[in-house]
Amino acid sequence: MRTTDIRTGSRPVESARRTRVRRTRDPRRAALVVLTAAALMTILDGNVVTVAMPAIQADLGFTPAGLAWVVNAYLIPFGGLLLLAGRLGDLVGRKRMFTSGLAVFTAASLFAGIATQPWTLIAARALQGVGGAMTSAVVLGMLVALFPGAREQAKAIAVFSAAGAAGGALGTFLGGALTQLLGWNWIFLINLPIGAVALVAAFRVLEADRGKGLRAGADFPGAALITGALMLTVFTIVEAGTHAGTTTAALAVLASALLAAFVVRQARAARPLVRLGLFRSRSLSGANAIQVLMIAGMYGFQFIGALYLQQVLGYDELLTGVAFLPAPVVIGVLMLGLSARMIGRFGAHRVLPAGLALIVAGLALLGRAPAEGAYVVDVLPALLLLGGGFAAAMPAVTALAMAGVRKEDAGLASGLFSTTQVVGGSLGLAVLTTLAASRTRSLTGGGASSVAALNSGFQLAFWVAAGVVAVGLVAAVLVLHRVRPLAH
Repeated sequence: MRTTDIRTGSRPVESARRTRVRRTRDPRRAALVVLTAAALMTILDGNVVTVAMPAIQADLGFTPAGLAWVVNAYLIPFGGLLLLAGRLGDLVGRKRMFTSGLAVFTAASLFAGIATQPWTLIAARALQGVGGAMTSAVVLGMLVALFPGAREQAKAIAVFSAAGAAGGALGTFLGGALTQLLGWNWIFLINLPIGAVALVAAFRVLEADRGKGLRAGADFPGAALITGALMLTVFTIVEAGTHAGTTTAALAVLASALLAAFVVRQARAARPLVRLGLFRSRSLSGANAIQVLMIAGMYGFQFIGALYLQQVLGYDELLTGVAFLPAPVVIGVLMLGLSARMIGRFGAHRVLPAGLALIVAGLALLGRAPAEGAYVVDVLPALLLLGGGFAAAMPAVTALAMAGVRKEDAGLASGLFSTTQVVGGSLGLAVLTTLAASRTRSLTGGGASSVAALNSGFQLAFWVAAGVVAVGLVAAVLVLHRVRPLAH
């Protein structure tokens, strides 16, 4: 028999139970899900297109040179606008920037999925890059504001990092599966229901923030300079292999000049777009520099690893995607179950070098993979090492990059962190693919078989990637050994 309070007519047992449920239901978890889902969608889109490139070329009639712009048209505005979008999020409100970007990205995905001409797909991909930058630039800043406590912030960053890593690794699998089963259009159209649900949920669960207002830092000349510098930098990197050395050097000099002009402008502006004092933080600057090296190696691994499986071992698109699955599984399990606890116990400054060491070992293993390689012996162990290393290193470097950042600069720091990811990925891909192609051409000209020449080129790329990440490992030990990102 249920008892009833005579004074209020309520049932105290049920009332207490409902109170406990309300207290344990944390609305920030719903916000974390929305932010992570949106980040996963934009990251997936940057990778999912790679496996579908041959099908897109055959269907729309792209030239070999024009096909590269299916990727470049996304990367250039995405990488170029991240820093600006992050800062604007601080000024006009991060929720407003996030939801606007999500709407732009979802609409652009529709245009990409129904494209019937090369130029329409390239235009849609560029618009996707704009929306992706607006969304991605503020996510990390919103997470840090939502979870200010040490342990909860470490857990939130681990979830966010797991989604990013899974998006990068699952992109190959989903691209192959969707292209082979439904057609290349669906690698874009799949974003429509995901984006629509995420947008509705974002309006419901994300708290509004007013920002400081454009007058607090609306430096339009500075915005033009930094956006132009970053776009030109990404363009120079991704197009380096198609231009003469003098042209590439001239573009690099111009990008450097724009960046220098931006720094001078910020030092003199009454209300600068970027507070230059932010970069005096050893934690922020060091973590971003290390991330460039780490992402350069990992992004090169994803692209060249897929080429090794397809062109050397003879895998098709779907089997290539399946072969990569152990990496995101390991990353997801370790990030969600172990990474936050490791950082909480040992500190991000100790976890980061350990993770980088595992990545170096995994890339080195791939560097010795033979032309007659067996997946279980020559590829799978490397994937497990890379997955474990990335699961440790990514949340650690994220925590270090955001350590001590003021609330009003969180969007800027978030945009900077995303920018270094894009620059690192683009730089690693450009350098490693150029080295692999050069070695392959040299050996083919000397009479080696095409498979042997390809494999040797890929081996060189993997060894160079291992060396690049090893430099990041040394920097992590020397530069960040005393940094304490969170108070435990």
